[in-house]
Amino acid sequence: MKHSSMLLLLLGVSLLAGCASPSSPELRPYSAEESRELALEALNRRGLSFDEYQQKKAQLLAQPRKTQGFDDQGEISADRGSNRHSPQS
Repeated sequence: MKHSSMLLLLLGVSLLAGCASPSSPELRPYSAEESRELALEALNRRGLSFDEYQQKKAQLLAQPRKTQGFDDQGEISADRGSNRHSPQS
């Protein structure tokens, strides 16, 4: 009896722990390169004629890529950013 109640308790705890954990990875926005790759994959599946495909592909590849880096303001620490919006005393 003692073993079956411990087993039931362990099963219940593991079930609740499994339900509490997130089931999907964190969602994040796609990078510019990932978006470009997804657009090219979608273009491949559209069933266009060769000329239409080449024209659309050239349009996709001609779009300027945004470079990742710092903006004009540079880096702001978390401490400094939290003080920006706090009321002045």
